[in-house]
Amino acid sequence: MFRIFITYILPLVLPTLIYVLWVWNARRTHDFEGEDPLPELRRGPLFWSLSSGLLMMIAGLITIALMSGDPPDSGTYQSPRLEGGKILPPSYKKN
Repeated sequence: MFRIFITYILPLVLPTLIYVLWVWNARRTHDFEGEDPLPELRRGPLFWSLSSGLLMMIAGLITIALMSGDPPDSGTYQSPRLEGGKILPPSYKKN
């Protein structure tokens, strides 16, 4: 569950969360007597924050795929088989 959170959910949510927190802080500390307009959530930055989150997720998944796992010739695949009246599930036996 933690791996799913780190590889899928966090990269998607983090940029949007940072943007929303920035707008919240800007609105909280805004000088209402000045001439500057009140900051608000806009479609453009939300789109780019979600897009950057998607790119972060894709980059993380590619990194995990390339940096982890066993080499191709490190074991043999055992297909499912029937032994003693029971079906044994497939397995991977390391050499």
